[in-house]
Amino acid sequence: MSRLFTQPVSEATGQAAQLFTAIKGAIGMVPNAYVGIGSNSPVALEAALTLDGALRKTSLSAKEIEVVKLAVSQDAQCDYCLAAHTMIGGKAGLSADAIKAVRYGQDSGDARLNALATFAHSLVTTSGDVPAEVVAAVKAAGYSDAQIVDTLLAITSITFTNLFNRVNVTEIDFPRAA
Repeated sequence: MSRLFTQPVSEATGQAAQLFTAIKGAIGMVPNAYVGIGSNSPVALEAALTLDGALRKTSLSAKEIEVVKLAVSQDAQCDYCLAAHTMIGGKAGLSADAIKAVRYGQDSGDARLNALATFAHSLVTTSGDVPAEVVAAVKAAGYSDAQIVDTLLAITSITFTNLFNRVNVTEIDFPRAA
């Protein structure tokens, strides 16, 4: 049961109704996380959607974005985002084994994606300056400075929804992650 106000999509008005209509038109449903965010702050939902739209224009592939979102969601222990991004990651070309591997810092069979997941895990589980060897490792895997910055954007994007879902305990409306 949600902890924050959640308005039925059919009862939404104004900016929330417009956003919900656009989301439903784009993906066929309005995920519960978006309903919860938009019910309380259409501005926050619009910002999150805009951020994700910008993320799709970055130097990271859809698969790489999902690796970052899965790694960060695992560290945040956000069951909602793990469910959603396990499904989306599969659609982006990640196998079920690769999804589990990047979540848990194991070998996914792709050294480049492993390095990206390790980088994301390191960023969200530590504080202070990131050690030079962590940055060097992701660069050695072939990631450019632009891709490193775009990884930070992906982390920012998923961190917002992780935090929202952890506060709200959003009802999962995707198949649960294994």
